[in-house]
Amino acid sequence: MADKFSFETVAANGVELHCATCGHQDNPLFLFLHGFPEYWAGWSQVMVHLADRYFCVAPDQRGYNLSSKPEGARNYAARHLVEDIFQLGRHFSPDRKYLLAGHDWGASVAYAFAMRHRDQIERLVIANGVHPGPFQTALLNDAAQIEASQYFHLLRDPKAERVLSADGYARLFNMLSGFSEVAFLDEMTKSGYRDAWDKPGALTGMVNWYRASPIYVPVSGQEPDASRALAIDPERLQVSMPHLLIHGVEDRALRPAAFAGIDTFAPNTDVFEVQGAGHWILHEKPELVAARMLEWLRA
Repeated sequence: MADKFSFETVAANGVELHCATCGHQDNPLFLFLHGFPEYWAGWSQVMVHLADRYFCVAPDQRGYNLSSKPEGARNYAARHLVEDIFQLGRHFSPDRKYLLAGHDWGASVAYAFAMRHRDQIERLVIANGVHPGPFQTALLNDAAQIEASQYFHLLRDPKAERVLSADGYARLFNMLSGFSEVAFLDEMTKSGYRDAWDKPGALTGMVNWYRASPIYVPVSGQEPDASRALAIDPERLQVSMPHLLIHGVEDRALRPAAFAGIDTFAPNTDVFEVQGAGHWILHEKPELVAARMLEWLRA
């Protein structure tokens, strides 16, 4: 599939972002943001189905694979991640709005971008990702989501890199299979992940996203401390543009409570639930995801 893509490195916000592109540059721009612990290829199977209508661009986000990996967790705060994508969008589409899609952590960046730069985005697509409002609420009130998010504590721990990289990244691959089915993880795909994770500084850059996040995750079995939670202001966290939320319902990382009340924050939302798919829906059902996106975008 790699022969369907071209690659370039773009200077943006003081870092260099390695980007995969497909489709004609005269078409409307569509940016695709991957999550943890992936890299640009997380969206690749979906992008090829959209390339006839859109100029599809998927960066390795900062800290990942072939993009810059600045030192220190402070350099992975949301404002920096959003500014990366803002400048990337200006590079590829300086004169017109574009479309934005995100999965997992890429969804978090996409939501934050949509809140801060409403005038840049025509439409927003989220695949198995959560808005911070419902997510933080679920982490204070829903036992299933609290339990599902306990992995945050390992990824924020100073020993995370050592634990995750041991035995050929066994723990990291186990995390992938813990979130949903991973029949897509053949040896070629695993090799692609290992190559991305092996890049100098990559593993630290990846987990620094968790260390920099203001999301509060209670320790399982302990009473949540609401005073430590991210402040939720529905007015400030509004997503106003048309928004498609695609969700593989067998996701073991993001439980139903994490999506409750999304209409409060994104009133112009269409929800597409997919049976027989989980957190890695972009790999499990790429043709279905692409078809639903095209149907929604044509409407």
